[in-house]
Amino acid sequence: MKRAEQLLRAYRASCYFAGAHAARIGQRAPGLDALLRSWRAQEGIFIAAGNPFSQRMPSGWNVRRHAALRERLRRLPYVEGRGGAKRWWEAHCFIGISVSRGKPLARLFRQNAMVALRRGSEARLIWVF
Repeated sequence: MKRAEQLLRAYRASCYFAGAHAARIGQRAPGLDALLRSWRAQEGIFIAAGNPFSQRMPSGWNVRRHAALRERLRRLPYVEGRGGAKRWWEAHCFIGISVSRGKPLARLFRQNAMVALRRGSEARLIWVF
C-alpha cells in the first residue's frame, strides 16, 4: 500500500478533540459549530506541530514544537486538543481561522494535512503539500 493511502486511512480512522468536542472526517460536529459561533468564526482547523510529515519524534521534541505553535496562536481563538486513533495520539489545537490562513501554519510545522470544519458542514481533510 502506498504511503499516501496509509496516511489517508489513518486520518479517516482518527478522532479529533477540541476540549470536550469531537470531530471525525466526513461527519458534522455540532459542538465545534457552537464553538466557532462563539468565536464568530465561519471556519476552524485542527493542526498539530509535532511528528513532522507523520514521522514519530521524541516526546520532548513534540512538546517544544507544540509550545511553539501555541506561541504563534497568541492572538487567535483556539482550544487545546488532541487527535489520533489506537496507539497514535498527538496534541492538536483547534483554531478559529480559515483553511487559507491555516495552510501556511501547517506548512511551517511540516504537517502533511489538517482537518477543517466549516460551520454546519462535515469535517474534511485538507492536504497541505
